[in-house]
Amino acid sequence: MTENQILELLKNVKEGNLELGKAVDQLKQLPFEDLGYAKVDHHREIRTGYPEVIFCPGKTTEQIRGIVEHLLAKGTNIMASRVEKSVYEAIKDVYPNMEYYPEARTIFIQQKEIVKSKSRILVVTGGTSDIPVAEEAVVTAEKLGCTVERLYDVGVAGIHRLLTNRYRLDSVQVIIAVAGMEGALPSVIGGLTDKPVIAVPTSIGYGANFGGLAALLAMLNSCASGISVVNIDNGFGAGFMAATIIRQIDLNSK
Repeated sequence: MTENQILELLKNVKEGNLELGKAVDQLKQLPFEDLGYAKVDHHREIRTGYPEVIFCPGKTTEQIRGIVEHLLAKGTNIMASRVEKSVYEAIKDVYPNMEYYPEARTIFIQQKEIVKSKSRILVVTGGTSDIPVAEEAVVTAEKLGCTVERLYDVGVAGIHRLLTNRYRLDSVQVIIAVAGMEGALPSVIGGLTDKPVIAVPTSIGYGANFGGLAALLAMLNSCASGISVVNIDNGFGAGFMAATIIRQIDLNSK
């Protein structure tokens, strides 16, 4: 239930269009709805500006279906992350216009208009192998109302590819830098621009990469200022953080 829906409910009670008991029943489910296996947080959008996102690994297909169905009843937009294609195929009948982004492994259901921000995010990858993680960031940010641009395969092994696109770094409000191997890309970008940089280490790399740990530690130890770091392969977290920054920019510009 959104803030506008609460106001509408109270208005209907005041005007006698809704019985008090029925209004109480609706408000009982406002903070969360206990499904036994999950407590669906219907209050999150009011608190944080964005609705709850379903993290799918570890959940059964029927649990995911149940959570989606109960969120649908509230009229909110729904996002599910780390969704395998087999899960999507099993639940796509729940809503006729369910969108699935296979590279990002993300499901999205739109029930409300997405108001797009004029502020922009640039998602940059070191290599083509980093694109799946980058796409998770892209889809997340876009579905939270951001305008997102892509700049892929411009890593430090061919730094001229990034420098040729140097102007794009200053044309946006937030940059997400996604890289594996030694994870040097965010440091380079952080030294070229005054924009906030969200660094995403990926598990791409050879043996000493240690599944992304080498890139994570390199990013955490960056000598460039203005860089924050999310966990290994956490494109969702980076996209969400970027959207939160954009949202604050938009709120402060009003």
